[in-house]
Amino acid sequence: MSSPTPGPGERPLSLEQRVRADDLRYLHAVARTGSRSVAALDLGVDTSTVTRRIRALEAALGVRLVERGVSSWVLTDDGRAVASAAGGIEDSVAAAVAAVAGRSDTALHGHARVTAPDAFGVYFVAPALVELRRRHPDLTVELITSTRQLNLYQSGFDVAVAVGATMSRQLVSEPLSAYELGLYATGDYLQAHGTPATADDLREHALIWYVDALLQVDELDLERHIPGMTARFSSTSIFGQLEATRAGGGIGLLPMFVAVRHPELQRVLSEQVAVRLGFSLAARRDRISSPVVEAIRGAIRAEVASRTSELTVFPN
Repeated sequence: MSSPTPGPGERPLSLEQRVRADDLRYLHAVARTGSRSVAALDLGVDTSTVTRRIRALEAALGVRLVERGVSSWVLTDDGRAVASAAGGIEDSVAAAVAAVAGRSDTALHGHARVTAPDAFGVYFVAPALVELRRRHPDLTVELITSTRQLNLYQSGFDVAVAVGATMSRQLVSEPLSAYELGLYATGDYLQAHGTPATADDLREHALIWYVDALLQVDELDLERHIPGMTARFSSTSIFGQLEATRAGGGIGLLPMFVAVRHPELQRVLSEQVAVRLGFSLAARRDRISSPVVEAIRGAIRAEVASRTSELTVFPN
């Protein structure tokens, strides 16, 4: 890709002079949101402006930064590296605006995206973020929930909760909490089909779990926890599994913090089947020093610490 040619008598611009800091903000917004249209909305411009500014940045740097994916823009390796380096620009702009507006140094503002597994995101992360926003009303947060493998190369989040450990030099990760899963069924189901007395008895029942072919989290592989069993009803959503269990569709392997909210569910084989997994809390290394990211991580940790008994009967 070619860079602008200086006119007669003009001294050629250095690479640093050709790169406009504001164009870096546009790339960082696309990296953070994972969407050109959402980035445009956040920046208060139209999508064509986002496209134009990123193409100008590509021309200045002489490399391709984004490519068109199946449903959205995808950052190239160069794009991820540049977006990561540009992460501090948004914080600097927000700090400058705060200084002019006379905001308190302790007030948080700006935009952040958090991703978490379905149920944990709903029951633990959402209340933590609401409480954080209550103290910092100028802060805008997005919560994306799904139980999937954390994409370590994706730049579309600031803080993430994941099942199991996250190993990547791009992330700063820490253990958050253990959580326990057990087998649950309704009283009506057990009365109609019998209560299993041993793990082998489970073969006579319909087991409810994730869709094996679509499962992206190794720690949730059913074979690891109940060898030889195949789910008879599967859903990609923990809430789909929960409702199937509540409807009498079989015995569900459910997180304790989900099942205990529904008194019609009874736990079975608690001594034989008690699965213990763990959540980890991660943030992108280029955003770890952001006050907003620090506050979100602290809010999630505090929420979990105050409700540990809901997650597991084991001590942390």
